[in-house]
Amino acid sequence: MGEGDRGERSSAVPERLLAEATRMFAERGFERTSVQELVSAAGVTKGAMYHYFDSKDDLLYAIFQRLLAMQRERLDGYAKAPGPVAGRLRAAAADLVRTSIENMDESVIVFRSLHMLSPERQRAIRAERRDYQERFLAMVEEGRREGVFRAEVPLTIVATQFFGAVHHLGMWYRRGGGLGGAELGEHFAEMLMSGLLARD
Repeated sequence: MGEGDRGERSSAVPERLLAEATRMFAERGFERTSVQELVSAAGVTKGAMYHYFDSKDDLLYAIFQRLLAMQRERLDGYAKAPGPVAGRLRAAAADLVRTSIENMDESVIVFRSLHMLSPERQRAIRAERRDYQERFLAMVEEGRREGVFRAEVPLTIVATQFFGAVHHLGMWYRRGGGLGGAELGEHFAEMLMSGLLARD
């Protein structure tokens, strides 16, 4: 293996490929981005890319997995933290919006390109998203058991309203439009909590 080949087998290569794939898939679309354009932008050869990823589809799948894994880890931190459940749920809701905005390219790709994955991988991503929602809604159920949250609103409606709105952020949110991710997250969290909190 030559010096150039060893340089292309460093740990930085997959990160460069993922970064460029994320940017290009969000800007151009998955279908309109060629492998050659991608490796040229990342500054590597096709051989180096195929050392780490079997196909362009593998890059798309890795983008989905990385975003979901990061958000699930953060959610688990809020779920397991001490303190009243209302505060933990509010913080988790605001954080999901903030991290979706901070990773807007990934959020746009998830919305636009999930159907481009193989059926098996689509099922895997949907299962991960369901797992996230179930962990999130477990905090709602915890609050209901404690009498903090109203019990009459079905959990499916809670999930559809909140996660549906977050899922569509990439379709309308524009950076520099006046609301940052943290501020928008607080607004989303306030709307969620106002519908959940028990009324005296």
